Amino acid sequence: MANYYDVDDIITEEENISVIFQKAVNGVGIDPGSEKNCVEQGSKVELPFWLASELCLRNTVVAQVPACFDEKTRLEVQADPACVDLRSRSPYFYEFGCKVAPVTGDRTIGFLLFSAFKSRYKEVLTKAHTAANVANPKFLSRLTKEEVHLYEAAQSSMAAFKKWRKGGPRLQPASVLRMKRKSTN
Repeated sequence: MANYYDVDDIITEEENISVIFQKAVNGVGIDPGSEKNCVEQGSKVELPFWLASELCLRNTVVAQVPACFDEKTRLEVQADPACVDLRSRSPYFYEFGCKVAPVTGDRTIGFLLFSAFKSRYKEVLTKAHTAANVANPKFLSRLTKEEVHLYEAAQSSMAAFKKWRKGGPRLQPASVLRMKRKSTN
């Protein structure tokens, strides 16, 4: 976990991924409906990412690429990244992808994340700078949490720029210069 107190990081690591157990494990109780508390070797189970990554480090499981990074998503991102609803696949698509790539060993996830972000970045900034302070709900519903933060930051910086451009004090004297000198007499 990158930041123990970051709520977004906690939610990101709660995403489920499929794993295949390489060893038989006793006393785990993964399935509450099961009569026995063991998992057989070769069993495929859905686990939260935080648990799956720790089990991968111990060579107990092999993590599989999550559905949000499957071939269908890759083809859609290659066709037109701006129209893909990444939020429905994973609200923290980019952050989750950065965490999943080393665990699954899939080297193509990095390129998928890079190409998606590169083209969507332009779209997000263009919409944020040209929108008349009214966000298009259809557009915002397709953005991931990271992209929403980027959109809001771009809008606030544009608003600050417009405020600065309209007027107001261009230069502000330093507080040290405002103090009156005391006479030395």
